[in-house]
Amino acid sequence: MSETTFTAGLVQMRSGRDPEANLAEARRLVGDAAAAGAKLVVTPEMTSMLETRSRDLFAKAKTEPDNESLPMFRALAEEQGIWLVVGSLPIKVSDDKIANRSYLIGPDGEVAAHYDKIHMFDVDLAGGESYRESKNYEPGERAVCADTPLGRIGLTVCYDLRFPHLYRALARAGADILTIPAAFTRKTGAAHWHVLLRARAIETGCYVLAPAQGGVHECGRETYGHSLAVAPWGEIVAEIDGEEPGVTTFEIDLAAVQAARQAVPSLIHDRDWHLSEPGA
Repeated sequence: MSETTFTAGLVQMRSGRDPEANLAEARRLVGDAAAAGAKLVVTPEMTSMLETRSRDLFAKAKTEPDNESLPMFRALAEEQGIWLVVGSLPIKVSDDKIANRSYLIGPDGEVAAHYDKIHMFDVDLAGGESYRESKNYEPGERAVCADTPLGRIGLTVCYDLRFPHLYRALARAGADILTIPAAFTRKTGAAHWHVLLRARAIETGCYVLAPAQGGVHECGRETYGHSLAVAPWGEIVAEIDGEEPGVTTFEIDLAAVQAARQAVPSLIHDRDWHLSEPGA
């Protein structure tokens, strides 16, 4: 039987280079969210490790069968009796590539779905910041939705946020909730984070849950924080206002999904069209 109203929680972190320390912090924060009544908890991108040096990244990343993080999160979800979205873990898929993989874990401790980040953050920012995610990471090739008693959940990760067609496809596939765990840079976050998250919610009529990394990390990277939950009409229902690690909880009412889509039924108003050249 599905639940139409429930409490959800977002975990904000400042993951460093030591997976063991990061996992201990994640366990504590997820436990705090569960203690506050959350039945669905979402952690940020790269929950277990934020590492920019390729050699160290590959030395610490493990294949899925050998990964020590996933069993811990499976046990934690079962222990707390929650649905847990582990924002992402670095999962080695070959000798020279890693998947940026998000996991949906049920209260029975079983993995209900996983998603590999599709869009790679290959960007040169003003001021000298440069990122080449595709150097170390293998992009995913499939969008993922999964049914739970708390609604149908669509999984995405960070830079995916800038590709609205992905979210439209997830919504048209029946998603009620979209998860967008992130490690947004401070510069792009300050400019675009809130408006993009609100836009994805408004365009799809979904709840958008976006837990984030925040602050200055051991590797030197600076992330924006401001973990955010947005309701289907576009209103912000929860925010961690700043970069410090922590937890926020809020109420989800799935009736709001249908109400938003009935008010503005754009998901069923697509039309075929083509782009014509001037003068054609």
